[in-house]
Amino acid sequence: MSYVVFVSITLLITILGVYVVIENNRKKAREAEKRVFNERLKEISSHFKSKISEFVNYKLIRPKHAPQFNAIVGNFFVVQAHNDDNLEALERVTDQLLATIGKELNKCRENGNMDLLADQLFMFVSELPSAGLAYNKAFYSEILPALISRIQTPDTPVQADAQEAVQNEEESVTSSESDDSSTQQQKAAAL
Repeated sequence: MSYVVFVSITLLITILGVYVVIENNRKKAREAEKRVFNERLKEISSHFKSKISEFVNYKLIRPKHAPQFNAIVGNFFVVQAHNDDNLEALERVTDQLLATIGKELNKCRENGNMDLLADQLFMFVSELPSAGLAYNKAFYSEILPALISRIQTPDTPVQADAQEAVQNEEESVTSSESDDSSTQQQKAAAL
């Protein structure tokens, strides 16, 4: 009988030891996942913030508006759960915003619409929420993509628009002068 008790106690101690080892491994795995998640979040936000500071250096974004842009990544997890799906959503939306601004910057350098792009970005910032709680899932999935699409500028250069306006004015002046001369000729013929 003492043999059975000894074997049972040994078996229970072994099972308890295995359970403790498994729980420690699970805890280490959760901590590793959390560390990887936080590193990836830090990488995304530091990349975004460095790009925003580049745009500030280009004088495309006013320095006082940089914190409002940075709030896009800073407030993402205020209301949302910390999971990989949400982290991927943050990465997608920040990449979309940076890509749009970069594309528009290149386009505006070519056609001279830099002031228009700066104005578009000012309007973008004015539409961002001021409260951290407003940065919720609906904002990132619906409102922010719509705001990003408003950043786009026309493809035509400013100079071409100005030339077209001058040409239109000249044409209207020329047509009104010809209308005036034909009217004067008709009045002279009537006399």
